[in-house]
Amino acid sequence: MANTPPAAAQTPAARRGRPGYDQQSVLRIAVEVFNLHGYEATSMGVLAGKLGISKSAIYHHVPSKEELLRLALEEALGGLEGVLMLDGATTGTPDSRLEFVLRQTVAVLVGRLPFVTLLLRLRGNTDMEREALSRRRAFDRTITGLVSAAQSDGSLRDDIAAATVTRLLFGTVNSIVEWYKPGGSLSAAKLADDVLAMTLDGLRK
Repeated sequence: MANTPPAAAQTPAARRGRPGYDQQSVLRIAVEVFNLHGYEATSMGVLAGKLGISKSAIYHHVPSKEELLRLALEEALGGLEGVLMLDGATTGTPDSRLEFVLRQTVAVLVGRLPFVTLLLRLRGNTDMEREALSRRRAFDRTITGLVSAAQSDGSLRDDIAAATVTRLLFGTVNSIVEWYKPGGSLSAAKLADDVLAMTLDGLRK
């Protein structure tokens, strides 16, 4: 029986701080503001105004703006990396593993949409951002390996380079953050079905 997908995993208990907020609620609002204004352009004063509390009150929850970014990126990257450790990603034929990973990646993206959006908009201006981008590239390399293995065993067409396939696949998946609205008529499961129909069906022999 497969493990529970990361998107459905429960978030660890949040650290309690000032009344009305805990660390997770502060983090969620901070990520919304980062995505709206950009991380670098967002000051602790702007965050305090959005939260309706003082800057010193924010420090009851996190020591710095950088810690908010670290927590947000871990939420996104931890979810994506967790997909690669699930049974469906480690057992079975390469093409079935690739399909599983793509489906669960869409689930993580939808379930953690603001956090993944922030990850995808990083510019690599700080050591923390560069480390996050390095982890993201490592995730992409794993997918390229799956694509290459599926091409080698004849499951996928091999006239397109595996690295190009990966870029095209995730160009489609990553674009979801720009238009998908959770809670609408398009469910995460149907969205994953549509992504796979548009991508893998054209790659299979």
